Amino acid sequence: MPFDIDLFRAQFPALATGTAFFDGPGGTQTPRAVIEAVAGALAGPLSNRGRGNPAERNAETLVAEARQALGDLLGADPRGVVFGRSATQLAYDFSRTLAKSWSPGDEVVVTRLDHDSNVRPWVQAAEQAGATVRWAEFDPGTGELTADAVGAVLSGRTRLVAVTSASNLIGTRPPVPEISRLAHDAGALVYADGVHLTAHSLIDLEALGADFFACSPYKFLGPHMGVLAARPELLETLAPDKLLPSTDAVPERFEFGTLPYELLAGARAAVDVLAHPGAHPERDRREQLVAAYSMLEKHEDALLQRLESGLAELPAVRSHSRAALRTPTLLLTFDDGHNTPDAARHLAERGINAPSGSFYAIEASRHLGLGDAGGLRVGLAPYNDTEDVDRLLEGLADFLR
Repeated sequence: MPFDIDLFRAQFPALATGTAFFDGPGGTQTPRAVIEAVAGALAGPLSNRGRGNPAERNAETLVAEARQALGDLLGADPRGVVFGRSATQLAYDFSRTLAKSWSPGDEVVVTRLDHDSNVRPWVQAAEQAGATVRWAEFDPGTGELTADAVGAVLSGRTRLVAVTSASNLIGTRPPVPEISRLAHDAGALVYADGVHLTAHSLIDLEALGADFFACSPYKFLGPHMGVLAARPELLETLAPDKLLPSTDAVPERFEFGTLPYELLAGARAAVDVLAHPGAHPERDRREQLVAAYSMLEKHEDALLQRLESGLAELPAVRSHSRAALRTPTLLLTFDDGHNTPDAARHLAERGINAPSGSFYAIEASRHLGLGDAGGLRVGLAPYNDTEDVDRLLEGLADFLR
């Protein structure tokens, strides 16, 4: 069945403003079903989890349904799905927990390509444990981070490799399965940042090979929260700091305080919205997601080709998104003296959201020679259409005149 972009766009109240949103890498717009799911959960009855009354049972159901939905989305066991406030918070929590077993002489690998939320927590945890930080470099000319680049900094003392599955700045998708194999051969665990990739490609945790995979539902049509998936048996081996009376069950031992039940309801609804374009009643949710993501990727790829063809005709535009395998996300600068903050303002005045910055990928921006300023980031989302792309190209052409 073809992807009906008009029907899909009709689900998003924010699109009625007429704005063309290219800021999806920083957070997508929210479909009506997610908004209603959040409101419905709050309408209750709702209380702390339990089995004693309808309000408690509602809370239990919301948690169970959200774990199942995110497990379906990530190809993961729902028993290994951990909820948190954000992917950054989860990285800090797990870095502190894992670092308990590190000692001087141990090594941790991070990359120049990553968002700082998958760099600084590990760097700081290593420093506190007396472990050594080793950096895997990407090629600033091609944007590629190869498995060989990571393998070159592995050793028998490597305890963890932190690597992005897609750069939020330039879209590069490193070969995480191969990197994971090399890391495991060295005896290390792999923590993959999937915040950017999950919005554009269906995840299969087992095929990816990572031990931990973190993502953020608000990057794929859901509410602001974080999710981590891992094998339940691996989580059983970890002992986070926690309150004495809180449960020691997995995955709950990693979830501190009362969960945001209404946001879990929204996250489940977001997964269902993503599954709907490929919906077939006879298929389960994972099968529907496989079909839907195939359609959504083709839609985004077609828009990206249109966008890149148009940009090639504009003078002085330089794209730093060059990897062979990448998401539909472009980082642009201008060779004629125009600066990207001015471009972002110019576009915003015309109802086009494409922000400028380094977007917390500070190491990547510096490695590209762009300092802390970064560039103009143009990110496609499933609700973008050809009219959005054409408006952006016209807006940039007007800016450069």
